[in-house]
Amino acid sequence: MLTCPDFLVIGHITKDLLADGRFTIGGTVTYSSLTACNLGRETGIVTRADPALDLGRFATCGITVHRLPSPVTTTFENIYLDGTRYQYIRAVAAPIVPADVPVAWRAAPIVHLGPLAQELSRDMLALFDQALIGVTPQGWMRCWDGSGLVRPVPWAEVEEILARADVLVFSEHDVAGDVATIHRYARLARIMVVTQGHRGCTVYVRGQHPHHFPAFPAHELDPTGAGDVFAAAFLIKLRQTGDPYQAARYANCVASFVVETPGATALPTPEQVAARIARGHGSR
Repeated sequence: MLTCPDFLVIGHITKDLLADGRFTIGGTVTYSSLTACNLGRETGIVTRADPALDLGRFATCGITVHRLPSPVTTTFENIYLDGTRYQYIRAVAAPIVPADVPVAWRAAPIVHLGPLAQELSRDMLALFDQALIGVTPQGWMRCWDGSGLVRPVPWAEVEEILARADVLVFSEHDVAGDVATIHRYARLARIMVVTQGHRGCTVYVRGQHPHHFPAFPAHELDPTGAGDVFAAAFLIKLRQTGDPYQAARYANCVASFVVETPGATALPTPEQVAARIARGHGSR
């Protein structure tokens, strides 16, 4: 019987194709779950992936994966031409619906919804009436054509989702820096964080002036997954303290580790995070 995790993340695991034909396992669920586990949370994933995809790393880390059947795994490929990145989606697993979530897991105290290919609907939020619910919405803000070329689209269910979610986290690049969109989302969200890469993040709490928090110094090598790492850390600290500003500083610190190595290979322990924070960087 499945026991309820402390931290539950839902969305598609992905194959991210590399230029040499190999692939890495990625997606929000990958980076978020590994972060939560490293920070001491009992972690569970609900995802869809083909049965041949090796998910042994998660079991090794102590993460419980509820893998739903799918003939394919959602697959992305980035192609660079003349300095411009074109993103293609080469395969898409089936959606994940509320009935797919184990009943025992619906009492999880922290839930991170991380869609990447329109695989989650707003109905998912109704399952978790006692949880702290965070959403990273990039998968609701993209579509693709017959060739798989990905392009941005308006977030169709933003009002309905933010009426239920507690925390919204997204990158300024997800909305192409559009200030009007950022302000609109801020009016709808209870707590919203806009991540800004090496500049840190800005926190919007409904009814209050936004507060900026600078990033912690880091030797950036690979920013992949940093936003998902940030979101997981933010939710964990917010649940612990109830303070979104303390959570932002903590999440900035956690994310500063992951950018220093390729992939999710340098996720910190709580002790490492505490030591870096104690050095006094990343203050408002």
